[in-house]
Amino acid sequence: MPAVLAVAISCSLAMPARAQMPQSPEGGTVKAQHGDWQVVCRPPPPGAKNEICGVVQRVTAEDHANIGLGVYFQRFSDGKKVLRVFAPLGVLLPRGLGLSIDGKNVGPVPFVRCSMYGCYAQIALEDKLIDQLKGGKQAVFIIYQTEEAGIGIPVSLAGFGQAISALN
Repeated sequence: MPAVLAVAISCSLAMPARAQMPQSPEGGTVKAQHGDWQVVCRPPPPGAKNEICGVVQRVTAEDHANIGLGVYFQRFSDGKKVLRVFAPLGVLLPRGLGLSIDGKNVGPVPFVRCSMYGCYAQIALEDKLIDQLKGGKQAVFIIYQTEEAGIGIPVSLAGFGQAISALN
């Protein structure tokens, strides 16, 4: 019994470390690199004609090497534009995801869903916010592990405008 308990404890301790870098859905082919952003395309899903492309950047917190984010911009066929931010499991969901661009607070973004790989927040992007991202130098996404402790993770905006223009 002690051996089983030891294995269970070691597995539970290992799981968070493995899950700290969330899996984002890009998993496709890199078609282009624009600054710090990649245009990634996946084959079309069953019944669709066109491949699905998005603009992706994966980052790790400067002061928490085991915590990272996947940032994914996509334009849907109906014209809707979204930015999805994939965070590791263990984030405090009620606080949402904090966002600032070049030091200006944009506000909290609610988490939409969690899976076995992580949780994601989704921002519906209006043209004004897209212009802020295109013209900005750095976005900071803030995840919370406790009510009081936020971890700010900087994301370079270099090349963001060129990358989303390449999606057209």
